[in-house]
Amino acid sequence: MNSRERIQCTLNHQEPDRVPLDLGASPVTGMHVSSVYKLRQALALDPPGTPVKVVEPYQMLGEIQPDLMDALGVDVIGLGSRSTMFGFPLDNWKPWTFFDGTPVLVPGDFNTLPEPNGDILMYPEGDRSAQPSGRMPAGGFYFDAIVRQYHFDDNQLDPADNLEEFQPISTDELAYYDAEANRLFTQTDKAILGNFGGTGFGDIALVPAIQLKDPRGIRDMEEWYMSTVTRRDYVWQVFEKQCEIGLENLQRIYERVGEKISVLYVSGADFGTQNGPFISLKAYRDLYQPFHKIINTWVHQHTGWKTFIHSCGSVVRLYPDFIEAGFDVFNPVQTSAAGMDPQTLADQFGDQITFWGGGVDTQHTLPFGTPEEIRDQVRQRMQIFGRGGGFVFNPIHNVQAGVPVGNLMALYAAVDEFRAYPLQ
Repeated sequence: MNSRERIQCTLNHQEPDRVPLDLGASPVTGMHVSSVYKLRQALALDPPGTPVKVVEPYQMLGEIQPDLMDALGVDVIGLGSRSTMFGFPLDNWKPWTFFDGTPVLVPGDFNTLPEPNGDILMYPEGDRSAQPSGRMPAGGFYFDAIVRQYHFDDNQLDPADNLEEFQPISTDELAYYDAEANRLFTQTDKAILGNFGGTGFGDIALVPAIQLKDPRGIRDMEEWYMSTVTRRDYVWQVFEKQCEIGLENLQRIYERVGEKISVLYVSGADFGTQNGPFISLKAYRDLYQPFHKIINTWVHQHTGWKTFIHSCGSVVRLYPDFIEAGFDVFNPVQTSAAGMDPQTLADQFGDQITFWGGGVDTQHTLPFGTPEEIRDQVRQRMQIFGRGGGFVFNPIHNVQAGVPVGNLMALYAAVDEFRAYPLQ
């Protein structure tokens, strides 16, 4: 099988020739740029000192180039926006050295001038005359959003204030998706994961709107979460209009890219903590699920795409509701969280949803385990999740910084060793 066929077979809950592999097709299935650099060096893909592009500056994710995909046997490639989460484009690359010494390339509007204390501040649209919207502490690995919550009067709140970032798609962006989908479909055999944005209702990473210079409405994360209870009608109106815009955009995108897309990234909102869901089942069903159903129903009625939801944490109690909402794919399968036992998940839900992740524990095993422990866990996860299809191998969320290079090599050696059907 080629990669596209392998993914389609898996999504249909049939066993392909081997378990598909994703690395870098979405902002939650990638790898920190410093780990990408170490892996490329270990595989002798670059001369020493060759920089790696930072393609998602908020999480500092590194570019997964075609040669690395080929070396690892990656089956999925992403199609997303040309703009970063900070609102500036991925172009005009320039060199920068990360705090840990990793040589990288960053977009031209990425601020590389440290503050007196060594922190790096990031600015919406790269405009340093605006208030900063992100901070990477000196010696850190990622950016934290800077909350810019202005005083508001409840009587003056307008749902439009929280909708500034959700706009009809531009003609230029449509043309880009059209051309890029055609290029990826004709020049590779990879399955394409589309991440067009706009349908992540209540995604807390997006609430501060780090791409906006002067965000209005409710932008403080704690205030937003409280508002889902105390200002429920307001949040409902935001979601309702966001859903309307999102559906119109999806329709226009589908008219251009058609069936070249295999999977649609719908939602990245987190609903779980380490110990359980942080909202009640009723809260999910009352406020989020109705809009998830609308998006998923439209996709399934008008396209051949499968729909993808990401939620960290212990969300096993929400699985039946995610399935009822129409999601086909679940990520990241955080098996280190309470109640998220791999065998239990596979037994209860393996015939109803595709597990996209859960292949190795990125909190404990990958960064701190031995290569043999990594090999054993990969083998076990292949056997548990891969039986009967319905499993795309990916670590739990992004591979983080600081993972020993020997562990990175052990991870992908184990994937190669154990991914072939019949599973060993």
